[in-house]
Amino acid sequence: MVQIEQKELEAHRDEIIADVKKLVEKYRKIFDWDVPDIDQAVADKLIVLEVRKALDELEHKLLG
Repeated sequence: MVQIEQKELEAHRDEIIADVKKLVEKYRKIFDWDVPDIDQAVADKLIVLEVRKALDELEHKLLG
């Protein structure tokens, strides 16, 4: 039997994904503004790594 928390997560999964995509796009735009000749692939990698690091830190704070 699926727990209520899992069902709630499933109901909001698409919204969570959309929010994360918006966050990444926000920083892609900032990189573009600040660095005109940016290597987009490198910038994307750095942004994703930083978001992942932030999520790891948040997980640690929330879950110990």
